[in-house]
Amino acid sequence: MTAEIIDGKAFAAGLRARVAELVPAFREKAGRAPGLAVVLVGEDPASAVYVRSKGKQTREAGMEGFEHKLGADTTQATLIALVDKLNADPEVDGILVQLPLPGHIDEQAVLTRIDPDKDVDGFHPVNAGRLATGLQGFVPCTPLGCLMLLEDRLGDLSGLDAVVIGRSNIVGKPMAALLTRASATVTLVHSRTRNLPHYLKHADIVVAAVGRAHFVKGEWLKPGATVIDVGINRTDEGLVGDVDFDSAASVAGAITPVPGGVGPMTIACLLRNTLVAAHRNAGVPLAKGAI
Repeated sequence: MTAEIIDGKAFAAGLRARVAELVPAFREKAGRAPGLAVVLVGEDPASAVYVRSKGKQTREAGMEGFEHKLGADTTQATLIALVDKLNADPEVDGILVQLPLPGHIDEQAVLTRIDPDKDVDGFHPVNAGRLATGLQGFVPCTPLGCLMLLEDRLGDLSGLDAVVIGRSNIVGKPMAALLTRASATVTLVHSRTRNLPHYLKHADIVVAAVGRAHFVKGEWLKPGATVIDVGINRTDEGLVGDVDFDSAASVAGAITPVPGGVGPMTIACLLRNTLVAAHRNAGVPLAKGAI
C-alpha cells in the first residue's frame, strides 16, 4: 500500500481564498476591514519569520494587520498594557502574542489578559472551556486545521477510532476535544503511555504531536489509517515530522507530509478565526459553513 499524500498546502490556499472572498462583504457592512494584531517580543529568528508570513498573508486576504515589535527587555507590565490597549481597540478583532516570550515574562499572565473574544489563537482558558463544553469559542489553529484535513479526506468522522499522541494545551488536548465533538472515539496517549503501539494498531485516525522526530513507526499503524503529522523537528536531514514517513506511507491510507502538510493550515486557520471574530465583534452575521 502506498498512502495518498494529504496536501495541506493546497487546502490552506483554498481556505485563504475563501476567507479573502468574504472580506469585501464584511467591509461593506461593517465599514472597515477585519483587523489582526500580532505582537512580537524579542528577536527569535523563527518567530520573526513566522510573524512576517502572518503579516503578508493577512494583507493578501484584504485584512488590516497591526504589527507590534517590542524589545527583548520589554517588561511584563508594558506588554500587558499593550494587550489591554488592543483589547479596547474597535479596529482590532484578533490578538496574537507570538510565543515563546522572553524568560522574564509569564506567558500565562499575558495570554489570559487577552479578551477571549479576540483570542484568535484559542489559547485562553475561557476558550478551552468553551471547546470542552461545546460552546461557541475559538479553537487553536493547528488542531482546527488538522480537523479540516481529516473531514476533507474522510467526511463524517462519527464512530471512527482516533488516537492523539501528545497532550499539550496547544495541540493534543484541543485535538482530542475536536475529535470527540465530531463523534469519533478518542484515545489520548503520550510519552508515558505503556505499550503505545497497541493503541495505534486499532486507530482509523492517528494525529501525532509528540515533538520527537520519526517517533511513530509504520509497523505500529493499522493498514489504511489516516495519519496527520503535526511534528516539525529540525534534524541533520532537514525538517522532519513525528512520524517515520517512509515506513508509515507503506501502511497508511493517507498521510500528511512534513513540510507541506499541517504547517500551512495554521496561518490559514488564523485568518479564518480572525474573520469569524470580526463578524462577531461587529455584529455582522456570517453564514454557517461559509468557512
